[in-house]
Amino acid sequence: MKRCWLGLVLLLAALLPGMVQAQSVTASAPEDQTSCIAPAQPEGGFDLTCRVITEALKAAAILPRPMQRSFLPGGVGAVAFNAMTGPRAAEAGTLVAFSEGTIYNLVRGSFGDHDIGDVRWLAQVAQDYGAIVVRADAPWADLPALLATARENPQSVAFGGGGTIGGQDWMRAAMTAELSGIDRRKLRFVAFEGAGSCTEALLAGFVQACMNDVGDTRTAMDAGKPLRILAAFAPQRLPGALSDIPTAREQGLALDWPVMRGVYMGAQVSDQDFALWQARLERVMASPEYAQILRRYHLQPQPLTGAALRDEILGMAQDARDRLARLGTS
Repeated sequence: MKRCWLGLVLLLAALLPGMVQAQSVTASAPEDQTSCIAPAQPEGGFDLTCRVITEALKAAAILPRPMQRSFLPGGVGAVAFNAMTGPRAAEAGTLVAFSEGTIYNLVRGSFGDHDIGDVRWLAQVAQDYGAIVVRADAPWADLPALLATARENPQSVAFGGGGTIGGQDWMRAAMTAELSGIDRRKLRFVAFEGAGSCTEALLAGFVQACMNDVGDTRTAMDAGKPLRILAAFAPQRLPGALSDIPTAREQGLALDWPVMRGVYMGAQVSDQDFALWQARLERVMASPEYAQILRRYHLQPQPLTGAALRDEILGMAQDARDRLARLGTS
């Protein structure tokens, strides 16, 4: 009898991996406890990324319960990165939003000893573009007018952005100054935890311009925030409802700044769970509902996973090194 039971146990053990693999939604993660972490304050680009993903997954009815959106600010992503490389590294139900700013911070050592290989980059879910944002009642009609004021009196215009000196928002401001004949050493840059915090400071009058992005800014404007986008750092005007935004390039500033909107997972997440989430997002990103969500949040479709995403991130890291070296902050 014992031999019979032993044989049955061994048979089930042999069959179990195949049985698990055959279930399209099976994972070691608790399917009713999924979360997308925005590693900054609400209403910025990370928040926007998580909104897109949670709404798209809900529309596709892939999960038994809606994915939760949560916030873990600190160090412009450093606190969340430390969590996902430490105590939460194996959480198979947790996605964390990132952008090219995350890659810049890793390259310049802002996340301590961590590097690009310390997490699992899951997907780029959309593309955004950098923007120069002012209050709706600001005195500048266009980008040249703002830059003329900053050139004449650099201390009169405080630019705000996420991160610190050497971060991607500072870099965007520094390159804007450099290309406009403004001494970037005299540039006033005020650091914030993210775009949402910069927008609050802008509306309160503490800064005169924010180096935010098109998607989160237009979404804030849809919600009633009195803002104006002076320029988008896009190679040409964006489509649809964004076509009224002039590019920096058409206003004489030859600078493009595409922004990756993506998510990563902890390094200890199993290959099975990682592949499951990749398949989920690939399915979602091919749906018409997803395209509608992107339009609502003023983002552009640019889905990337697997090797294509890895190559894009490696190229972004090299670009960050080159720009940092050029500006003397490497």
